[in-house]
Amino acid sequence: FASAGVFHHSGIKIPYFAFFAHDSGKRCREAPANMLVAMAITAALCIGIGVYPDPLYAMLPFAVDYEPYTASHVLTQLQLLVFSALAFSVLMRTGLYPPEMRLINLDSDWFYRRAGSYVIAKGAVIAQRFNAWVYRAVVQSLNGITEFVRHWHGEHSRLGGVQTVGSTIAVALFVFALMLVWNLIASPE
Repeated sequence: FASAGVFHHSGIKIPYFAFFAHDSGKRCREAPANMLVAMAITAALCIGIGVYPDPLYAMLPFAVDYEPYTASHVLTQLQLLVFSALAFSVLMRTGLYPPEMRLINLDSDWFYRRAGSYVIAKGAVIAQRFNAWVYRAVVQSLNGITEFVRHWHGEHSRLGGVQTVGSTIAVALFVFALMLVWNLIASPE
């Protein structure tokens, strides 16, 4: 039934209403040359692949054992198309086919588009609040570090004042001794 529905909709209904439905009055210009060339190339590829699909099958990653033009397959598809067209024609002639209505189709994408815009708007507000919180946290941290450094290494601090040469050499020797001990402990031998 799914194939018959596809034939009915794509193979019969769309072409019928495209060419034989009431005139909407809309007129459009001819497509630009680059679009016409693209459509011609696409049409040629569709016809070429439909007539001779073997090069397409050769590009597939696995071996394909499919023959599209067997008598059974062609006959089955032709039956679906003919009987779908017959049913459509009978329904149109008898007036049983539902009338065409001027409506706007509300597809399921409406829900995620509507929800998506809501999520994006709320997400932007949350992101702005988070950004402000991070900015305040970083600024407060940097201010704290600055105050700490100023306290210990400022002009009037014990470490920031003028040091004697002897105390500076003592600190340097202490650091070198720590490095020596660390290297002795950390060496694998």
